[in-house]
Amino acid sequence: MKAIWTFSLIIFYLLGWSGTAKAGELSQRLANFPQWEQLTSVQRAEGDLVYPDWFAGSWEVTSTLVDLVAPLAPDIVTPGFESNRQQLNQPVSFLVRFIPQKPPITGLKLIPKIDRSSILVADRAFNSLNLARAYLGDEAVLSTKVDPDSPNRQITLLRGDSEALRRNRQLISIVTGRAIETSSNNNFITSEVFQQLFKGGSRPYFNAVESTTAYNKLAKSNPAILADQVTAVYLSPQDPDYFTAASRPVALYRYRLEFSPTPLD
Repeated sequence: MKAIWTFSLIIFYLLGWSGTAKAGELSQRLANFPQWEQLTSVQRAEGDLVYPDWFAGSWEVTSTLVDLVAPLAPDIVTPGFESNRQQLNQPVSFLVRFIPQKPPITGLKLIPKIDRSSILVADRAFNSLNLARAYLGDEAVLSTKVDPDSPNRQITLLRGDSEALRRNRQLISIVTGRAIETSSNNNFITSEVFQQLFKGGSRPYFNAVESTTAYNKLAKSNPAILADQVTAVYLSPQDPDYFTAASRPVALYRYRLEFSPTPLD
């Protein structure tokens, strides 16, 4: 459960954006870490992720947990939080890629100043599978699937433990809201909120997660892209501590992401 929890916190940082935030709202939110009191303002998630052109191609991503905070401890601490300290300052690397896709006609209105025959999106299944196996191991992750009818719904199938070999575990994640903020051609910030359901344990486990990430394209260097990411965990109404936590996050994780270009066959 602890390893799965670690994975569930980071699996969606490549899942995209739509909707525009007020100027400076997301950058200020990152600057205010760890003083977060509630979910950020987002719009309903529609359509697929659209990345700037400079994300095109294949990358080796190195993700490093650089800070973690439990704002409501010791009264409320999420499962796996203490064990996640072992990940602090330990880089984890995996491959990702971004591919062109023809945009839906109705989706163009969601993407400011986009008018071209294709848009750039993440290869969702490939990226998430590589990320999951980097954290959990090849044997622990059976598959990752994206709903063909909705890029905002993803299911990751995990191998059951020795006491539950007859049933595999599932992590179901549904993106419900997103926002973006751009300050220049080389910088953009995304925030998305998603609901998570973990099935396969003694009982289903629900939560809500917000991931806010600032990407910066570097000039002629390696890594070529740096990102500052904060992932916040909020309790779901099914949790007995939900009303005690109110709107406040119960766990905050800060990551440094480094993107280095790499060829893939």
